[in-house]
Amino acid sequence: MRDRINALLSFLYALLGHDCRSALEAHGLNPQVGYLHADRPGRASLALDLMEELRAVLADRLALSLVNRRQLGAEDFVVEEAGGVRLTDEARERVLVAWQERKREELRHPFLDETMPLGLVCHAQAQMLARHLRGDLDGYPAFVWK
Repeated sequence: MRDRINALLSFLYALLGHDCRSALEAHGLNPQVGYLHADRPGRASLALDLMEELRAVLADRLALSLVNRRQLGAEDFVVEEAGGVRLTDEARERVLVAWQERKREELRHPFLDETMPLGLVCHAQAQMLARHLRGDLDGYPAFVWK
């Protein structure tokens, strides 16, 4: 990454991608075979598809909050000689703590009409996708946050 915000977003997307991949596998789905993202060896296309629904609410908002609340600043990034940018170890630790706190925040799921932690939304979506693919749900209710 060549700028600080993209380095932060990239780190958060990696965390979200891992959570989405785990949720899909937990519900018996192959995270490699996607609908929106092209299938490529080593690419978790279905996890990337699921991430599209959750990126704004989980990762993007957290990145903005960390910067706007001045919990991360320019000093929390290392600019490499080649121009790449990465978080310092201390900043990465703070981001991980903020990530876990964000996942504990509760919301009312728009389709299920149940209150749940944000961290379980990817599991709820993976479960509904699996139910749809198995014929138990007529359609897949994508997560739309209001």
